[in-house]
Amino acid sequence: MASEPILVALDVVQHPRRVARSGALSDYWALTKPEINFLIAFTTAAGFWMGVPASALHFQWVFHTLLGTMLVSSGAAALNQLIELRYDAQMHRTARRPLASGRIAPTHALWFGVWLSVFGVVYLAISTNVLASLLAALTLLSYLFLYTPAKRITPLCTLVGAIPGATPPLIGWTAAGRHLDGAAWVLFAIVFLWQFPHFMSIAWMYREDYARAGYLVLPPRNLKDRFVAWQTLLPALGLFIVALIPALRGQSGIVYFAGALVLGGVFLHYTARFALKRSVACARQLLFASIVYLPALFALLALDKK
Repeated sequence: MASEPILVALDVVQHPRRVARSGALSDYWALTKPEINFLIAFTTAAGFWMGVPASALHFQWVFHTLLGTMLVSSGAAALNQLIELRYDAQMHRTARRPLASGRIAPTHALWFGVWLSVFGVVYLAISTNVLASLLAALTLLSYLFLYTPAKRITPLCTLVGAIPGATPPLIGWTAAGRHLDGAAWVLFAIVFLWQFPHFMSIAWMYREDYARAGYLVLPPRNLKDRFVAWQTLLPALGLFIVALIPALRGQSGIVYFAGALVLGGVFLHYTARFALKRSVACARQLLFASIVYLPALFALLALDKK
């Protein structure tokens, strides 16, 4: 199952071959997971902004970087849903997605995802540089062929997926013409650690759905509570510390430092509540807090850049 190729998914669900004519554009738009692309775009832009000297900033570079990255991430989202087609169809949360519900044919999704991915990688190579394009390609491949199958193999899939999930700031940084250094890896570490409490809240809210579809995002019942608590709280504590490093390194000023303390404290509060109570209500609050935290932190970092 871990080596299951994309094409196998074309035969696993026997839906009628119906592609909705009305609303087809909205279905293809949904196939790209725009809500996830928003965070990807934000962190990519932050990486670019932090990596480029103010005197050398050209907004067409930002446009090229974001467009190329969004094309690759959109293609990855479409291909991910193709690989997970039969599993999405078994989950209440995902059964209405365009592929799982049969509104988009699998072959159409395959070519749509491949075209977006290939064009995005090539576009980044032409419009920015080869390193940014290479990072985008590695992110795409590791997301599809390491993280996606890992969700059906081990609860450590979050660790696997957090690596490609944290590369958008590196793509932005290298697209700005900078080599990867300590400052770039701090941005990577922030997004890497943020993903653990973010995903644990989702995994807890939809744990029955995941289990129904055969995903192993959480361990067996007797280990589940402790696993979720540690996978949430320890990365959040690490995130609180790592988020202060840009100010300590002189990349940002006192405004960012104060904001990171406040945001980190609030995020830790919701993280600790969820880790201790492990209720759906606390998970939902943590999810909302995580969605607010990351864009707010990166916005402060960009605004208070030294």
